[in-house]
Amino acid sequence: MDKDTTRHAADLEAIRHLVATVERSQQNKDPEEFLGLFHPDAIWTTAHGRVLIGFEEIAEFTRRVLPAADWDGTVTYEVAHVLFVRDDVAAVKVRQCYQGADEGSEGAPLYVVSRQDDGRWLLTACQNTQVLRPGPA
Repeated sequence: MDKDTTRHAADLEAIRHLVATVERSQQNKDPEEFLGLFHPDAIWTTAHGRVLIGFEEIAEFTRRVLPAADWDGTVTYEVAHVLFVRDDVAAVKVRQCYQGADEGSEGAPLYVVSRQDDGRWLLTACQNTQVLRPGPA
């Protein structure tokens, strides 16, 4: 295996780990674990279109909303596709599934992640998109 292939495999594993940490922090409604995944200059757009710019805005929103989330069920996050834009920047398409006692919902987030000098991948520009199910005709 050449150096580029080995690096690519390691980066994919690190990105999967990042998404798994998003999943765990959401399942546990843990804002601090979630916030530890963000670049200081990150941009986050919620599933309902609220735009949060910079870590402080993201942190204020997350600390207020995540622990008080009223869903009672499970949430899973699955890496659906990774596109390396550069060696240190990737666009990550995620399949997000909430399963509650009565029903479920789905999201289709896009995370642009960047590798830091220390090798960590961080959420940098993210759009959390709710998947709407078609209604009756």
